[in-house]
Amino acid sequence: MSEERHAQANALLGTAGTARTRIGSAASQQASRRWWDADATQYHETHADFLGVDSPGGEFVWCPEGLHEGDMHFLGELAGKRVLEIGCGSAPCSRWLAGQGAQPVGLDISMRMLDRGLDAMARGGPRVPLVQAGAEHLPFADESFDLACSAFGAVPFVADSGLVMREVARVLRPGGRWVFSVNHPMRWVFPDDPGPAGLTASIPYFDRTPYVEVDGDGEPTYVEHHRTIGDRVREIVAAGLLVTDIVEPDWPEWLDREWGQWSPLRGELFPGTAIFITRKPD
Repeated sequence: MSEERHAQANALLGTAGTARTRIGSAASQQASRRWWDADATQYHETHADFLGVDSPGGEFVWCPEGLHEGDMHFLGELAGKRVLEIGCGSAPCSRWLAGQGAQPVGLDISMRMLDRGLDAMARGGPRVPLVQAGAEHLPFADESFDLACSAFGAVPFVADSGLVMREVARVLRPGGRWVFSVNHPMRWVFPDDPGPAGLTASIPYFDRTPYVEVDGDGEPTYVEHHRTIGDRVREIVAAGLLVTDIVEPDWPEWLDREWGQWSPLRGELFPGTAIFITRKPD
């Protein structure tokens, strides 16, 4: 990741280098909690406007390509539906869902991210319950939600994303949808760079070894896990869910901003996002 984009978090956590190494659920979860707490301020300085974090009603943006749930309707009918947002961050998506008549609950591992959402709600607009927890063990009863969603939250940052799929299947009611967006798996093979240097493949697509940043003592400060498209499908199916679509958004002509590794240059050549639309059988 760009040191400049995350300078504050890197300084707070003492990030000293990177590694490709196996890492389990507990260490991965600890690193993610510390990272998103440390990066919350700078993350919002960069992305809050695009995500609608400070708008009175929030916004539901699925990805850096700008797809909005109000246009796409990936979740279907919202009014009266109980919705779990996993990895909600500061919860602009959950607040937008509440404005559409849904009954959302936002879940995130980072208290600093949730605090940013509470600050936004204190200024007006819909209020939604927020829960601090990890995605691998959802603190909710079986069949307690009609819908579940995640816009670049949690799934790439957990060691056992298959367990996340099983947990979502558990808390969904029959017929419920689970829709999540992640960085497109093919992005794994390219350097994390929005410019020309990010156009040359350098890492095997089939190498699932996590990307880890570490401090001076070798403790993980940031973790991201890779799964192929096939891996994602197999995890979904193994959880008893049905894949109904996989959306790979084009880069829109109107969008000239960069978002981390996402850029018009790269977006013209290969997808940056994969959105998995799934359903629990009736």
